[in-house]
Amino acid sequence: MTTFQLLSLLASIAALFGWISSRWLKLPITIGTMLLTVACSLSLMSISAYVPGLEPWVARLVRQIDFERLILHGMLSVLLFAGAFLLDLELLAREKLAVAALSVVGTLLSTVMIAALMWWTLSVIGTRATWLQCFFFGALISPTDPIAVLEMLRRVGVPKNVQAQLAGESLFNDGVGAVVFLALLDASRGAIPSASHLAIFLLLKVGGGLALGILAAWIISSLMRLVDSYQVEILLTLALALGGYALADAWQLSAPLEAVGAGIALRRFNLNHAPGLIAHESVDGFWEVIDEVQNALLFVLLGLEVLAIPFHWLSLESGMAAVIVVTSVRLAVVAVILGCIRLVRRRHRSSVLALSWGGLRGGLSIALALAVPVSEGRSWILATTYVVVVFSIVVQGGSMDLFLHRFRGAENPLS
Repeated sequence: MTTFQLLSLLASIAALFGWISSRWLKLPITIGTMLLTVACSLSLMSISAYVPGLEPWVARLVRQIDFERLILHGMLSVLLFAGAFLLDLELLAREKLAVAALSVVGTLLSTVMIAALMWWTLSVIGTRATWLQCFFFGALISPTDPIAVLEMLRRVGVPKNVQAQLAGESLFNDGVGAVVFLALLDASRGAIPSASHLAIFLLLKVGGGLALGILAAWIISSLMRLVDSYQVEILLTLALALGGYALADAWQLSAPLEAVGAGIALRRFNLNHAPGLIAHESVDGFWEVIDEVQNALLFVLLGLEVLAIPFHWLSLESGMAAVIVVTSVRLAVVAVILGCIRLVRRRHRSSVLALSWGGLRGGLSIALALAVPVSEGRSWILATTYVVVVFSIVVQGGSMDLFLHRFRGAENPLS
């Protein structure tokens, strides 16, 4: 199957399942498309025993998709840029302390806690894993991806400050998690970094990515101000989203944080220009549509990926154990961080329950799992990661409406 045919098939599946999700299931498109794709994938696996040649054909089709490259070096650039560009900057500025603490301290703390608990849990269920393998899993599963649930958060009336905390954290912790993962990847190759080397490495990756994004955004914003054509302005934002990410990738900076920095900086620079110089509504509308379409395609890909992952009983056991570990650690980390913020800012308002249950895992986790070396336990890490991601999106995301209505009054930091 050619690339064009494969893309056409993915778009058709996303459109059909999106229609079913919207028309009958009444779920957000992203959650509905993944749920239906996983169900269809499992059905194909079940009937393959009665249809000779079906399973090899489907598996071969799915393996044509280079999921790691497609996510890390393609779709992630647009998804992160769109999410950052569409943020409410005023709310984000108010919640900068919570966002910074959750995305940096929270991600690092979560990585260590998950690694420790998984090492102990795997030894109990009989799966042999090294500390480095457990740290790989902790680093790739700690970043949150609440894109699928943000629409539902707005619909059920969750306070906007909680929305800003959840959205801001997810955008920044993607970059932090990816940088930690890369440091572990270097360690697996024998280059074990010292504490000072690791700190400098993180500073250069994170700081360099953000600086590049801000500089590129300033240039693009200046060019947008000088042209009276919303089509050209949209093309300039596309060039920033794709070109800036590719440049950061080539320079070995944090490309995810470059995209986040570029999106936020472009919004801020554009707001500084006089009204009428930039077609805000047309540009915003374009990125809202791109965000929704790309998410639908991404979640179809996530659903299809089940056909390419080697599952066995131990991997399912480790996956279910990981669901408990990851959910518990998320709750503990959020509670501790918000409790500390409460000591500094007595009037700070948030919700441990909403931030914990809304901290979904997504495509970045699976893409990073695919990048784990085979010698470092990629098989069990990939299967376990997929179980956690599916649970996160389908169960947590699917029940978010009911969950938030039930705990709607829980808005104090330790609720």
